[in-house]
Amino acid sequence: MTEMIKLYDASKCTACRGCQLACKQWNGLKAGQTEHKGTYQNPPTLQHNTYMLIHFQDYVAPEGNVKWLFRKEACMHCTTAACVTVCPSGALYYNKEFGTVGMDREKCIGCKECVSACPFEVPRYDKETEKVSKCDMCETRISNKMNPACVKACPTGALKWVDKEEAMKMAEARVQYLGGDANVYGDKFVGGTHLMYVLPEKADVYDGIHKDPKVPVTISLWKSILKPLSLLGAGGVIGGSILHYFIHGPHKPHPEHYDEPKKQGGA
Repeated sequence: MTEMIKLYDASKCTACRGCQLACKQWNGLKAGQTEHKGTYQNPPTLQHNTYMLIHFQDYVAPEGNVKWLFRKEACMHCTTAACVTVCPSGALYYNKEFGTVGMDREKCIGCKECVSACPFEVPRYDKETEKVSKCDMCETRISNKMNPACVKACPTGALKWVDKEEAMKMAEARVQYLGGDANVYGDKFVGGTHLMYVLPEKADVYDGIHKDPKVPVTISLWKSILKPLSLLGAGGVIGGSILHYFIHGPHKPHPEHYDEPKKQGGA
């Protein structure tokens, strides 16, 4: 497996939203009616028909300077993905070639377990189709040796699709070049994410960013203890039933279980 990373350098992003449009075009996502909220950010959040979004933020630095911060939001493609762990239908899965998290929407049963489990709050539920949607890293493209649509559309080089080792080197080199509070976001969470950021400011400065995302304890407990025990218990029941059949044969009703013939007429 060649583990790949989509590296987003916020310091190079101009928020042109070419990536956002390319995502919609490639995935055939219809635009929805939105309401102006006094910002260029549109729509205001991820939606079932918006797999990725560019955030716009006015930020007043400690020295008093006003900065315009941008941030790309989409599925982070966790190495230890809570959504894959809880999905009962197999709709969410790991791409064995790249390590990303793919999605087969035909298999989605709309249980919304992934919506509750995701530490980044990414999956979105569509009431009309009763299915969940999220970015699948343009699996149809990357499986055919093409870049994800958003990477292909980026005019400034803010988005790169590179193997993990090279991505880490590029990210660290860029942080060193930017200096100050610049940092890498994503490599230290949930086993590492396959969407990583280079941020020119501290992570906690960015609105809506998850500062310490973790797989919920209940998910870890289910995966490591309860699920194996439930499978073991179910296997024990089935095995016991088979053993009983071979030892005692099929179950036969006792004669007393049959109803006595009813007498006709009087006493």
